[in-house]
Amino acid sequence: MKQFKILYAEDDETLAFLTKDNLEQNKYKVTHCSNGKLSLEAFKEEVFDICILDIMMPKMDGFELATAIRKIDVDVPIIFLSAKTLKEDRIKGLRLGADDYLIKPFSIEELLLKIEIFLKRSQKNGIKKSVYEIGKYQFDTQNFILFNETEKISLTQRESELLKLFVDNKNLVLKRQQILTSLWGDDDYFMGRSLDVFISRLRKILANEKGISIENLHGIGFRFTM
Repeated sequence: MKQFKILYAEDDETLAFLTKDNLEQNKYKVTHCSNGKLSLEAFKEEVFDICILDIMMPKMDGFELATAIRKIDVDVPIIFLSAKTLKEDRIKGLRLGADDYLIKPFSIEELLLKIEIFLKRSQKNGIKKSVYEIGKYQFDTQNFILFNETEKISLTQRESELLKLFVDNKNLVLKRQQILTSLWGDDDYFMGRSLDVFISRLRKILANEKGISIENLHGIGFRFTM
């Protein structure tokens, strides 16, 4: 069973400890950050299934953090936890793209239920992940880029589609004909030559990533491992 990953942004150490402990007891993997800036850095480095954000935090508040997250990933569920009780704050949070807004003090049982609901909804609706973690890179499938804090690599649409196909089927053997028909709807000679060029470029880009490879299985196809 997949262990869902949660980004939890909260500057109150006592509340953060108790909440994180409860979430981990319920089999979630939790990354806790004590301010908005650290939270954004963590989000850029790892792929999360849901974000739980306090609003009043140092260095970057929850509203700013949610705005920055939405620029990277439009799908990931966001839940605000805040002592700010004004209707205007709740409306602002929801307009920024949050899925829910719980007021402190909150019930851990209610938070767990909200998390479960949003994760199930994402899976049921077939929401496709738009940002993947590949080694040191984040792979933005919508904008065809691999990026991290210091580097951004632009891919062609076809290269991006090929890399996404590999990531979605990591550690599995993909037959050459299957790849060609998935990307071009055909498997003729010229498409095959193009495929070899794209795979060569992806190998070059990912050459320094340990544990990541595109293996050529002679006469069969390829296997992407990570």
